[in-house]
Amino acid sequence: MAFAKITDEALAELRDRIGKTPSRKTPPFYTEINTDAARHFAHAMGDDNPLYCDPDYGRQTRWGIQLAPPCILYSTDNVCSGAIEGLPSIHAMYAGTDFTFHQPITIGTTMRTQSFLKELIEIPTNFAGRSIKQVYTTAFYDQNGLHLADADAWVFRTERDTARERTERGGKYQAPTADTIQRYTNAEIAEIAAHYRNEKRRGAQKLVWADVMEGAEIPSILKGPYTVTAAVGFMQTWGSYAIKNNRMAFNYYDLHPGLAAPNEFNVPEPPVRVHWDNPFAQAVGAPGAYDFGPERVGWLAHLLSDWHGDDGLIRRLNIQIRRHNTIGDLVRCRGRISRKRIEDGRCLVDLMVWGETQGGEISLKGEATVELFQD
Repeated sequence: MAFAKITDEALAELRDRIGKTPSRKTPPFYTEINTDAARHFAHAMGDDNPLYCDPDYGRQTRWGIQLAPPCILYSTDNVCSGAIEGLPSIHAMYAGTDFTFHQPITIGTTMRTQSFLKELIEIPTNFAGRSIKQVYTTAFYDQNGLHLADADAWVFRTERDTARERTERGGKYQAPTADTIQRYTNAEIAEIAAHYRNEKRRGAQKLVWADVMEGAEIPSILKGPYTVTAAVGFMQTWGSYAIKNNRMAFNYYDLHPGLAAPNEFNVPEPPVRVHWDNPFAQAVGAPGAYDFGPERVGWLAHLLSDWHGDDGLIRRLNIQIRRHNTIGDLVRCRGRISRKRIEDGRCLVDLMVWGETQGGEISLKGEATVELFQD
C-alpha cells in the first residue's frame, strides 16, 4: 500500500486558504456543555474531581455552578482537535495547542466557535523528512457571545511512506518487538496502583498565593499504562469527526476519498485507527498504536486542577506533543513553578509542565499560567 507525497502544487493550494475558515463542515461532538458531558470528559481523563462531576458540589464553590474540564473545548470544535483540510492522504499528527482561557467553562453553555487557517510552516524532521506544520486559530464563545477562550492548535503533516521507511532504516522511532514492548511485573503494577491511591486533589482547601514558592515542584500524577481500552475510553467522550459506521461511513468516504485507507481485509477505515491498530500505526511510521494528542493536553490540565483546587483557574495552557506514547507506556505528569506575579490585581502563577515516560523520555511539555483567587 503506497501513500501520497507532499507536492508543491498541493501545498500551494493549501496556502491559498490561509486566513479562511475551513470548508469541511462536520458537527462537533458537543455543541452544548451539560452535566453529563462535563462528567464524561473528566472521567475520560481519569479525573474524578467533583467540581466537574457533581452539580451539587459545584453550587457550593465560588463558581456557584458545576464546571467542565477546560480541555472539553476539544470536543466542541473539530478544527481545534485536528480536523484539518488540504494535502489529501498526507498523515496528520496532532502536535500541540496554545490555549488562553478567558472564562471558566460552565454547564449550560451552548458553544459557538470560529476557526481559520493561520499559517503553514515547512519543517524538516528526523521522523519523516519534509513536514508541514499546519496551524489553526479557534475562538470559543457561549450562546450570549461571551468570549470564553482562544486556541492555536497545530498538526504536522508527514508522508506516511517516508516516515515508515525512515523507521525501518533506524530513524527516530523503532517498531516495537517482544523485547522492547513495555511489560510490567506484579510488583510494578502494585506500585502504580499505590501511586493512584495516594494522588490527592486540593479541592476546597484554598491555595494561598503567598505560600507558593518559585522553583517548587507540584505533586505529580500518573497516566497509564496506555492500553487499547484507554483509547476506547477517550474516544467515547472526545468524539472524532472520522468515526462513522456502516452507510454513514461509506458515504463519508465518498465525500472525502483520500481519508480512509484499507485495512488488512481491504475494508476502508479512517486514519484515527492509528490509536489502536498497531500494523496501521507502523505503516505510517509510528512505532505502534499511540495515544491522542488532545488527551495528553487534558492530562496536564488535570495535573494543574488537582494542584490549584476549587479556587484556581487555568488561564493559559501551551503544550507541545514531543513523541508518541505507545501501548504500554506510563506517563508521569509533572510541574514546576517558574514565577509568581501580580498583574492587574490578579494573583498569577507560571509553571513549566511536562510528562515523562517510564523510560525517562519527555513525551509532552509546555507552559501554563494559573490564577489563584484569594478572596
